[in-house]
Amino acid sequence: MTEALLKSDISEYPLMREGKVRDVYDLGDSLLFVTTDRISAFDWLLPNGIPGKGIILNKMSLFWFFMMRDIIPDHLLTGDFKSFPEELKKYEYLDGRSMIVKKAQRIDIECVARWYLVGSGYRDYRKAVELSPGEPVIDLYGYELPSDFKLAEKLPFPIFTPATKEDDGHDINISYNRMAEKVGDDLASRLRDITLAIYSKASEYAFLRGIIIADTKFEFGYINDELTLIDEILSPDSSRFWPVESYSVGSNPPSFDKQFIRDFLETTGWDKNSPPPELPPDIVQKTMEKYKQAHKILTGSDALEG
Repeated sequence: MTEALLKSDISEYPLMREGKVRDVYDLGDSLLFVTTDRISAFDWLLPNGIPGKGIILNKMSLFWFFMMRDIIPDHLLTGDFKSFPEELKKYEYLDGRSMIVKKAQRIDIECVARWYLVGSGYRDYRKAVELSPGEPVIDLYGYELPSDFKLAEKLPFPIFTPATKEDDGHDINISYNRMAEKVGDDLASRLRDITLAIYSKASEYAFLRGIIIADTKFEFGYINDELTLIDEILSPDSSRFWPVESYSVGSNPPSFDKQFIRDFLETTGWDKNSPPPELPPDIVQKTMEKYKQAHKILTGSDALEG
């Protein structure tokens, strides 16, 4: 596999949405999700992709959907290319990188779970500390936390930190109470409890296999008035995956996700306000290996074989 699939092109069905990574087609009573090899960083779509990345993301979501069905139903109808409509079978690139899902009424909240303070969670934490100098305990998203936590330090327990769902730009972290105002108290508590249940189950599973899931995010919707897990789940694009063996407090651990690309871009002099530079071949290859390794560790199989 030498070229990245940056855009799908299916003529039989209308393209409903072209996201940063996924192309969504309207099949009438269902949707076709095509996971491309596109990759974004700092809210910019990069000019070249990571060959095979879409297959890994798609297969990883399928793996986790099946695991979490004892907690909540999901929108998946099938990921088996052989069972796709006949009109789609001429598009061989769909095999492995696509799924057919039920249509859902999306809830416009990103449901984020964190067990380690890093990224925007750590930035918000440091702001809260600066606003309360000398205080031993500070408030972060409604949780009381000691004021001496370091970067990447593990929290006493997983926390739920919702964000607004923005189609353009970066999602914005909000408090639980603000979310409850938007969606209602009952739904807010259900989203929190289910998010933490999925995250806790996945974290325990991954840790035993050598991966820390530092944080992750989920999306939910309604299908026939039933709360349902939708979109992708627990992939290197939606989560921070760290190797257990190299984790240390006080620094960003090496990761299996696209943090590797972010770190590279920081060295290029790119101002993040103009089109980003193309990724060199060695960065593409190393990123691909990280995604492959995460999938192999978590699922026991090679996503790009068979």
